[in-house]
Amino acid sequence: MSDVDDLFARAQDDVKQLPERPGNLTLLRLYALFKQATDGDVHGDKPGFTDIVGKYKYDAWAALQGTAPETARQQYVELVESLKNGTAA
Repeated sequence: MSDVDDLFARAQDDVKQLPERPGNLTLLRLYALFKQATDGDVHGDKPGFTDIVGKYKYDAWAALQGTAPETARQQYVELVESLKNGTAA
């Protein structure tokens, strides 16, 4: 396991113990980075207009299309660290 993989695994635990729940846009970013890091590019059918949450999640993940899983893992770690430190935008 590489250092980024170790940090990614630790960040997955850390995100569950944040002192404050992130906003919806940050949660979507976390979701998209996690999916890109673990599953690669988006796949499956885009949810219909009746599944608003599913549509937003799909769109957030699709926006990362072509991002290398290693890069997504690093960005996920950096985002979680900024949330822990209170420096996230």
